[in-house]
Amino acid sequence: MTLTPVRPDPAAVEMLAALNDRDAFARHQERNLRPETVRELGRKIEEAGVEYVYYALPTIGSRMVAKMVPANHFRRNLEKGICFHRTALSDLQNDRYGNLIGGGIEAREFWALPEPDTFVVLPWDTKVARIFCTAYEPPHLPEVGGRLMPVDTRSLLIRSHEAFTARTGFEVRSGTEPEMTWEGPGLEVVKKPGTSPAYQVENLERMRPIYKQLVTYATAMGLDMIEGDYEDDGQIELNWMYDRVEKTADRLVTYRQICKQVAREFGVTASFMPKPYNGQMGNGCHHNLSLWDGDTNVIEDAGRVELHVSETAKHAIGGLLAHAPGSMAVMASTVNSYKRFWDAGQFAPSLANWGLDSRGCLIRISSNGRMEYRVPDAAVNPYLSHTLLIAAMQDGLDRQLDPGLPDGGADGPVGGQLPLTLGDAIDAFVSDTYLTAALPEDLVAIYTQLKQEEWARYCGAITEWDREMYWETIP
Repeated sequence: MTLTPVRPDPAAVEMLAALNDRDAFARHQERNLRPETVRELGRKIEEAGVEYVYYALPTIGSRMVAKMVPANHFRRNLEKGICFHRTALSDLQNDRYGNLIGGGIEAREFWALPEPDTFVVLPWDTKVARIFCTAYEPPHLPEVGGRLMPVDTRSLLIRSHEAFTARTGFEVRSGTEPEMTWEGPGLEVVKKPGTSPAYQVENLERMRPIYKQLVTYATAMGLDMIEGDYEDDGQIELNWMYDRVEKTADRLVTYRQICKQVAREFGVTASFMPKPYNGQMGNGCHHNLSLWDGDTNVIEDAGRVELHVSETAKHAIGGLLAHAPGSMAVMASTVNSYKRFWDAGQFAPSLANWGLDSRGCLIRISSNGRMEYRVPDAAVNPYLSHTLLIAAMQDGLDRQLDPGLPDGGADGPVGGQLPLTLGDAIDAFVSDTYLTAALPEDLVAIYTQLKQEEWARYCGAITEWDREMYWETIP
């Protein structure tokens, strides 16, 4: 079966051509088996004393799945890859009737070929290393063998970025702001009513053993850590240097792995739940975007000191705003995500607008040269979010969309009201045919089914809120 585009968009056509390429596996295999590649990976394994390797992939839900293989088999894995059940990439999630989403028991395996340049040793156990992989249809399968798996979101982002650069000449870089909440002995916060614990040194001191270990591990795994702060009860944000979007996405999922390990070591819990408590800040993950032509950041005009964006940036912003409603099911991907938008005064935007250093806007120009996209939360799949942001900016650049005046201006928000429930976000996602055309058809179908299942389970759940509201209060 040959995949066909939903609409004749050039980016979609390029993406689908890549998905129809049955020689993709063979070319990757050939790269892996180059003598210099085999020698270099063998050297790294030997010098580090690594005995086990996790061959890992991010799922649609941004979890990590992996198989452990003794390190001495690395050459075999470079050639043959690792086999996983097809539904591993769709989070092994059942629907309400017990059927695996993305394929049942009869579903075929996929093969994952390692990317040797992603090899990194786990600093908390240097006998173990991790390598990211790319997922393929097994070469022996008729009609589809050797193709990229359409639900491999990491591979999708890499190819989407390549196509964007080929069409525009621009490289997309981003830096994320991952907030998260920690709970456990010794982390309790004392504060006066009506005040925030943000930025206080005393609260940073409570977290000192944790952030020191986080930074140590993150640095060892290739993250260039630059700053961190305490933001609300148990909530800290640590940042690393921005880079190409695919590197930033890899580092975000790596950081999450590090946080879970540090939590285990200290006997506490580390949560990326978007909205843990009412009346306190949710856990966001703002994406700070910039476009580069070589060494030039085209988001700003060189020589202008006042806060501004270039004309190129305005068109990109126009695309981001136009497709903001359709992007919400990815940017705010859980039922809990939408609690951020209903808890007043917590700086979570509900309109598709932009502004100059305005924390209430969806896109904030906080400094010259970057566009802060403020909807994504701590549960986001960074591969999917960046893929949609690239597609939206492409549309804005192609059609030279006007984002309107900053901070609302006279005409109000260009993109209108954002969806405020996961159910509404799913509808907006499906309705944005430009965005869905920028994704593989199988990915759209499986992602939509996963989110519809989550929304249906929530709508059918009896909660403490229901009992408090109705148990003894009606009729």
